[in-house]
Amino acid sequence: MQNPFRIIKYVLRTEKGTTLEKENKYVFCVDKSANKVQIKEAIEYVYRVKVDEVNTSIMPGKMRRIRYKAGKTSDWKKAIVTLGKGQKINIA
Repeated sequence: MQNPFRIIKYVLRTEKGTTLEKENKYVFCVDKSANKVQIKEAIEYVYRVKVDEVNTSIMPGKMRRIRYKAGKTSDWKKAIVTLGKGQKINIA
């Protein structure tokens, strides 16, 4: 297993993410090369919870402009993790 702290970059604190917490789902930004099994193992190792399901999606980068030059932000991977019944991650 890779270093779990390299797989999980950070927790996404968005409006959608906070509404999903009621359904026992949490949203993470993860390493783009990590698969669902690696993400599941990393979440279970770091947060000491039982993961039921992992859904992933690649979020495309956006076009940005700085003064007169145009560029693009990089693509990133989002993981929506569903925890087992009675499990909870304390995110403060």
